[in-house]
Amino acid sequence: METLGKKEIYAGIAAHNTALNAYLQVVPETATQGGAGPLSGVCVGVKDNIAVAGLQLTCGSKFLEGYIAPYNATVIDRLTAAGATVVGKCNMDEFAMGSATTYSAYGDVLNPWDEERTPGGSSGGSAAAVAAKMCDVALGSDTGGSVRQPASYCGIYGYKPTYGTLSRYGLTAFASSLDQIGVFARRPDDIRELMQVAAGRDHHDATSIEAPSFGAKGFSPSEMRIGVITEYEKNMSAAVRPAYDRCIEKLKAAGATIVPLSFPEYDTVISVYQVVATAEASSNLSRFDGIRYTARAEGCGFRETTAQSRGRWFGPEVKRRILLGTWVLSRAYYDSYYLRAAKVRTVILKRWQEFFRQVELVLTPATAGIAFKRAEQPDTFALYLEDIFTIPANLTGMPAIAVPAGTHDRMPVGLQLTADLSKDGLLLDAAAWLEKNFMDFATIERGCRHDTI
Repeated sequence: METLGKKEIYAGIAAHNTALNAYLQVVPETATQGGAGPLSGVCVGVKDNIAVAGLQLTCGSKFLEGYIAPYNATVIDRLTAAGATVVGKCNMDEFAMGSATTYSAYGDVLNPWDEERTPGGSSGGSAAAVAAKMCDVALGSDTGGSVRQPASYCGIYGYKPTYGTLSRYGLTAFASSLDQIGVFARRPDDIRELMQVAAGRDHHDATSIEAPSFGAKGFSPSEMRIGVITEYEKNMSAAVRPAYDRCIEKLKAAGATIVPLSFPEYDTVISVYQVVATAEASSNLSRFDGIRYTARAEGCGFRETTAQSRGRWFGPEVKRRILLGTWVLSRAYYDSYYLRAAKVRTVILKRWQEFFRQVELVLTPATAGIAFKRAEQPDTFALYLEDIFTIPANLTGMPAIAVPAGTHDRMPVGLQLTADLSKDGLLLDAAAWLEKNFMDFATIERGCRHDTI
């Protein structure tokens, strides 16, 4: 892995973090100790919902302000054992609920390309840190696109592995059947090297799986069938369409077969995701009661203390999703909403399984457009629609990667590749081919005003 070097990383943090607010906690340079191994010298930023022993674990919430993680997440143990160095904890939307990193209790994160714009969310701090060269790679969490959407907005790579490939032990749960630790990097081969040491089964996580192959096998477009989804093409924005069309033409010219696919359930994915995610969130966040490891608002007895604490320390978006999740799980509405959503999720899974009997990869936009201005943030429902292209990979567990594909209005545009379960190596091979043969990397590098010291 090509590294910037610790001195340059910390110079970047000193120069840019006050403005961008990407890090909530920075480990002093004198306190960092890299080890020997394949990732020696690699500086890693870590989203603040992933446990690093001795560092804060706030999840972007006042509820956990001052809480220090007593143990490492499995992925942190594996990275540090391979020689990597954690340089800080990255800002995020509170409990990973958001699409702009404007729901953090510790202030907004700004986009390194344009400080008036959002970096995306909920892993916006991790994306901004990589884009602004304040770390070599960063970890985020992806529940409905929270790695791939900010990667697209910041002109970098954002990878969500096959569900279970990276252990979730030490990741604060939002929606357990959807959550997955993901990786931000400036090159796909950097992701590959990180995954070769971090992936694999973990006895702490019953959902973890044996690591798929991440060895580079090369990518030959002439041997590939690439799927494109008709319904997406009909509703693609003017900001994304030129990059999407150029990518298809480049793949065709290299011999790839482009296969049209129909996804009639595409307009249900947001609804299914919101029902499943909020239901699981209402269960997972019940542990935050003001009694154990959290901030407390004193009340008369357990019930009042819990109610006062949650009312005071949870932010509005977290409250909204907990209430919605509790409602869809209630006896009166369980069959009408949660059970129906679970059935439609199965239909979506079968649809994508059918896709991968016809093609090896599916190409889609990563986002509907470029990063929006923070002063023009869409309403809550419109923000939920930001994940229309990314959610299917979470509902199905399939791996996906956002790749930088050009610019529009001087802001980065990202596309997304999705592969079948455990075909992560193929996904990274394809991303590496696009980096070499399609992406105007010089334009991407010049665009980010914070990318040099």
